[in-house]
Amino acid sequence: MTEKSRKIMIITGATRGLGRVMIEKFIDLGHTVCGCGRSEGAIAELQKQYPMNHHFNTVDVSNARDVNHWAQGLLAKGIVPDMLINNAAVMNRPSSLWEISAEEFSEIVDVNIKGVAHVVQAFVPAMVQQKSGIIVNFSSGWGRSTSPEVGPYCTTKWAIEGFSQSLSQELPQGMASVSLNPGVINTDMLRTCWSGSAALYQSPEEWGKRAIPVLLNIRPADNGKALTV
Repeated sequence: MTEKSRKIMIITGATRGLGRVMIEKFIDLGHTVCGCGRSEGAIAELQKQYPMNHHFNTVDVSNARDVNHWAQGLLAKGIVPDMLINNAAVMNRPSSLWEISAEEFSEIVDVNIKGVAHVVQAFVPAMVQQKSGIIVNFSSGWGRSTSPEVGPYCTTKWAIEGFSQSLSQELPQGMASVSLNPGVINTDMLRTCWSGSAALYQSPEEWGKRAIPVLLNIRPADNGKALTV
């Protein structure tokens, strides 16, 4: 890999599941990765495992001040992402909409929608200034369809589709904003919904083999697209 082909990846929700797989595979391919997550212990493990040129921070994406502090620290080091991946999300406890508490609904909105907005607002101005970079906002099959008992999650992922489309219309030439449905993967989130049947689906590691080439092949010409792995 040449110096020119190396990319700086910034990934939210970095400590488990798809985030952890993306970090490992991007680093194995020679890219520089910066990530964040809410677990201090898991972030410390990542930084210990990947000490050279990679940066991992404990950040709650639902907190705008937290996100801005994280972004300012990286940008001050000259770290401007070539690819910004908004992967952090939480799932509601499977229940009818009228059984979901206001507090639980708010938390899902705060992480899944506001968290993406906070990260975009913190990093994208620097990307716009250099007129390059790809923004990938993780959506879901439930951002393009619905099922019972996951209404709050569906709500947030449908919002991400609209958010990504609107952002795509604001970016300068040379950039792209896309939504990405990662497919059905056996993660903690899926097990929350489907319990034992989640094991019938691909593991995060299996997903990564297909997903990483898809991510690395996103180009400015894809701006505004709703992609699927």
